[in-house]
Amino acid sequence: MTTPLATSPESVGIVLIPGFALMCYASAVEPLRAANLLAGRELYHVTTFAPEGVSVTSSSGAVVPCVPMGSAKQRVDSLFVIAGGHPSGWNWPVVHKVLRGAAREGVTLGGISGGPYLLAAAGLLAGYRFTIHWEHTPALREAFPDLRPVPARYVVDRNRLTCGGGIAPLDMMHALIAQRHGAAFATKISDWYLHTHVGSSAAPQRASAAERHGLHHEGLLSVLEKMETTLEAPLDRSAMARFAGVSERHLDRLFATHLSSTFTAEYRRLRLEQARTLLQQSALTISEIAVACGYSTPAHFARSYRQQYGTAPSATRQR
Repeated sequence: MTTPLATSPESVGIVLIPGFALMCYASAVEPLRAANLLAGRELYHVTTFAPEGVSVTSSSGAVVPCVPMGSAKQRVDSLFVIAGGHPSGWNWPVVHKVLRGAAREGVTLGGISGGPYLLAAAGLLAGYRFTIHWEHTPALREAFPDLRPVPARYVVDRNRLTCGGGIAPLDMMHALIAQRHGAAFATKISDWYLHTHVGSSAAPQRASAAERHGLHHEGLLSVLEKMETTLEAPLDRSAMARFAGVSERHLDRLFATHLSSTFTAEYRRLRLEQARTLLQQSALTISEIAVACGYSTPAHFARSYRQQYGTAPSATRQR
């Protein structure tokens, strides 16, 4: 049910974690600014918080003035965390404390891009549907094995709002503004930003498998998608052929014809890409990453990784 141009301003807090993506921040706050401008009065009061200090630097080097989180006394109606970069830089106990306190007060909590990771670390996503940027999904699933993010642009589940980041906050804010002030008003704001195609909540974060691989062969695409979901426990060639409903020899022909590769080489490439992401974004040990990517021993993993990337897993982690 919508409330067209509700009279009471909504107080929105934005917590910026150092290294956040400026695009995520702009996509979240600019629709709220436009709402105030087009309404001719304050519908949203936005306050930007820093975990410490009076400013936060984005991944592009832009500096955003902020209110120190520790000195903030005002209560907000909703509180969003925006994080980018690597999860290794997201260990902010003060943020976790504030988020838990806000949850106890019934504040609506949100996470954008890597922000849902901080909500998970604060123990605030259990029992909720949520999403996170696809790049951070492997690290979150390994760090919090009981949580399963969905690959959606944004998810609204009761008083938890999560978004994959990028320009997807434009879609999420359109939905929130429409809910509070009416669809026609939200459309005016989207038109203001030439945002003529508003993505749905369930729209995917990434291009389809066909677009990512440049393929249109349905059977081979189904195999590649199955590979992507079985990296920890890879299926052998015969099992995958049965899954695709083809012979093993025909499966080999599909990989050779459409990818100029082999079943084994493509599976290994996908597993090692996952491993590199975990090395860069998770706190798992190299041995744990080896297991998570389907390798029986760290030594086997290290050999394969060096063959693929020309460097050791430990060197990638140090960088």
